Amino acid sequence: MLSALQQKALHIRVFSLAFPMVLSNITVPLLGLVDAAVIGHLDHAWYLGGVAVGSTMIAVTFWLLGFLRMATTGLTAQAYGADDKAGLSNVFLQGISLAWLLAFAIIAVHPLIADWVFSYSDASAEVKRYAGQYFSVRIWSAPAALTNLVIMGWLLGAQNAKKPMMLLIVINVINIVLDILFVVGFGWKVQGAAAASVIADYSGMALGLYFVAQRWKQEMLPAPLAQWKKASAGMGRLLKLNRDIFLRSLCLQLAFTFMTFQGATLGDNVVAANAVLMNFLMLVSFAMDGFAYAMEAMVGKAIGARNRNELMDSLTATTFWSLVISLLITAAFLIFGEQIVGVISDIPAVREQAFVYLPWLIAMPLVAMWCFLLDGVFIGATRGREMRNTMFVAMAGFFVIWWLLSGWGNHSLWAAMLGFMALRGLTLGVLFVHQWRRDTFLGAN
Repeated sequence: MLSALQQKALHIRVFSLAFPMVLSNITVPLLGLVDAAVIGHLDHAWYLGGVAVGSTMIAVTFWLLGFLRMATTGLTAQAYGADDKAGLSNVFLQGISLAWLLAFAIIAVHPLIADWVFSYSDASAEVKRYAGQYFSVRIWSAPAALTNLVIMGWLLGAQNAKKPMMLLIVINVINIVLDILFVVGFGWKVQGAAAASVIADYSGMALGLYFVAQRWKQEMLPAPLAQWKKASAGMGRLLKLNRDIFLRSLCLQLAFTFMTFQGATLGDNVVAANAVLMNFLMLVSFAMDGFAYAMEAMVGKAIGARNRNELMDSLTATTFWSLVISLLITAAFLIFGEQIVGVISDIPAVREQAFVYLPWLIAMPLVAMWCFLLDGVFIGATRGREMRNTMFVAMAGFFVIWWLLSGWGNHSLWAAMLGFMALRGLTLGVLFVHQWRRDTFLGAN
């Protein structure tokens, strides 16, 4: 273990995979800020409300389908580690087929999705109207957006994080430029913001397919058309893995959604303070996700090669740097937390509430890093069933902790969230140690 930390090449490899993904993650909130700034300068507040609601509907829909990237990364990394050319091509073709099938299904039912969401929303008629406009335009980006998830997963699994980074940055830069052009220049308002995202997603897909074609040629993979029929025969494993990761993601979304809605019952200042503090949690996610992505790619490659030493080296180096980053974030929250809150909100009542609950966020990085890392380990190992089952346990724990401490008000929600993160890491960690000691982690799934 100590020898792994002395390998300079290993540290370089970790950062070559993790750092590009951290950088690309940063572009996501930047796009949200530009959207808000552009739409927020129109003459009525309901335009901004409509974009906020509509983009949230899209984000949740696409986020729940994020299993396309995760499953593709793990399966691709294993095929790459095993030097399985047919497997590399099969994973990509299977992923694309599933992405387009899901995309057209979503497009077909999107009016029903909108009606269902709006039936539970207390938003004004104007906000619902413009949210509907945004959603009905943006949904047409589904084929490109889901294809991009597969492309990013495939490239990352093939140990290339720079191309996914370039892809995300290009998508978001195009989106920002077209946002300004369509909304400010052409006056297309909400529909202009949605159209900008659609064009950006398809532009990204074209660039992504070019990157894939380059790698396809470099790896000398079988011709896609000739391989497509063979690829369709192996869809069962991909579908099973995607099902398990989808259920895991659904539980994760349920916990965060419950925290938002339950916090709203505690008063406007509390829900605003929670929204401010969730930006801190987003920062933790961006930093840890990069190392989780690196873990996915490195673990998958080691498992594909059936190389126990390479797997241990990957685990050691990635855990070391995750711990370092978590300590730095914790120190930043501890020293500068109140100043950061002040930058996000200048409303005295909101800032005071945020200061009360800030200690929960200071503890979050060191607790949460384990669940991010172990998610990467189990995704790389394509062990979706274990991820699903441990998430069920963690979600049950979240609600039990909240119920037992419900007399604590908002503190009970943050205690439940911290416990949720801890349980995710603990349950996956116990499973990993058990399988490692029995020497079954490198075995067949």
